[in-house]
Amino acid sequence: MTDTIAKWAVIFFGVFFIFVGFLMLFNPEKARATLRKAGSTNFINYAEITIRMIPAVAIILAADISKYPDIFKVFGWFMLLTSFVLYFVPRKLHHKFSMKAADILKPLYFQLISPFAIIIGCLTIYCVI
Repeated sequence: MTDTIAKWAVIFFGVFFIFVGFLMLFNPEKARATLRKAGSTNFINYAEITIRMIPAVAIILAADISKYPDIFKVFGWFMLLTSFVLYFVPRKLHHKFSMKAADILKPLYFQLISPFAIIIGCLTIYCVI
């Protein structure tokens, strides 16, 4: 049962990556505006960190049924541990970092990296089906 829930959570995460890839490709300004909001309020900051933990745990739990269990475990634990670290990073510092990243990442750059998000999403789904 846990494997099934974890598998579907990982599939949903892959679909999310694909969606974000297409968003970056076809509406890079919206993707950039979303990046600017990271850490902007307490609610957004802690909600995004907490929500990020769901696929991290799912990846760890689905590792044994995936095609590449070691990679899944490392990636899942990395996501989970960095999420815990972000809980202790001051929200304003997190927001300042996202604003600086959004300034550096021009819309064209979002479009250039969008295929990687799509590929990561597809590979994530492929690994658990």
